[in-house]
Amino acid sequence: QVQPVESGGGLVQEGGSLRLSCVASGGAFSSSSVGWFRQVPGKEREFVAAITAIKKNTFYGDSMRDRSTISRDKDQNTVELQLHRLKPEDTAVYYCNRMVSIYNTASFLDEWGQGTQVTVSS
Repeated sequence: QVQPVESGGGLVQEGGSLRLSCVASGGAFSSSSVGWFRQVPGKEREFVAAITAIKKNTFYGDSMRDRSTISRDKDQNTVELQLHRLKPEDTAVYYCNRMVSIYNTASFLDEWGQGTQVTVSS
């Protein structure tokens, strides 16, 4: 079982930016599509963005389509999510997970990790 580990969250003012990182032990991401999701307590987990392994095709959810950028390093072991022009409603715990298909936002493969908290103040 792969356990993704997220980091990079924090407190930021409205309009600010953050860079989130996701890694998995043993190079487990190297041949997998990886997606970012977010969740607010009491609400369903929401898809944010995903990226494929080889061609690095990307797919974005509606919530942050124009305010986020997903990428992965050349070794494919780290997947980053850059968040721009953040709004208070972006406050959530952000998670990453391997996916079967970046276009099937329910196709995650692993148990959810601890996530990383993003808090945007107004």
